[in-house]
Amino acid sequence: MRIAFVFLICAMFLKAQPITVAVAANVSYAIEKLKSVFNETNPHIKVKVILGSSGKLTAQIKNGAPYQLFMSANMKYPNTLYENGLAVTKPVVYAKGALALFSAKKRDFSSGIEMIKEKSISKIAIANPKTAPYGKAAIEAIKNAKLYDKTKERFVFAESITQTVQYATVAADVGFIAKSSLYSPKMSRYKKDINWIDVDSKLYIPIKQGIVILKNGKNNSSVKAFYDFILSEKAKNVFREFGYIAN
Repeated sequence: MRIAFVFLICAMFLKAQPITVAVAANVSYAIEKLKSVFNETNPHIKVKVILGSSGKLTAQIKNGAPYQLFMSANMKYPNTLYENGLAVTKPVVYAKGALALFSAKKRDFSSGIEMIKEKSISKIAIANPKTAPYGKAAIEAIKNAKLYDKTKERFVFAESITQTVQYATVAADVGFIAKSSLYSPKMSRYKKDINWIDVDSKLYIPIKQGIVILKNGKNNSSVKAFYDFILSEKAKNVFREFGYIAN
């Protein structure tokens, strides 16, 4: 009887342990809703979220950070972790992100991305392309639009897509941000064609965002439950709600 009781207490303790998920900054606006929907059917699993740029999170994982799942802003970083034996599942796409060109002030967006070469645009906020996939996509779009040489001196680089939104809102004239950023409560007052436009998806490679279970999450049923949820139709509906493409 006493042994059974001890096993029961141990089981309850293990279930109470939170799982730790490293999440790309662009997903910060959707992650709370995702957690809420997940907990509707898994109320006993607490999800602890660590936000950051995909590059920085990958570096932390390589240096031993105790994360169990990684939701990256692209496929490059989870692929690297898998190839290095730090992830136990092959990277799978959970959503595709899109770029938006944003201004806190009302602007004439009728010329599309071309508007960034106007004299009135002196600062352009962009996430660091070396560590943030959305920054890399922004540079790619600017180059493909043949605007890079005309505008590169105006770039203001941010550490993550979240910081890019902050720069674009306060310090820069415009910013290339994740479209998903526009679906946060703080951004809801900004309107399409007045404060932002979609960046033509033909100008950059679609941003496939990948998820992997890390070594620390191996054989953890709670980790597997959240992983399966992120790939479920319920989660896809949430991603669509926050401006992602989810097939």
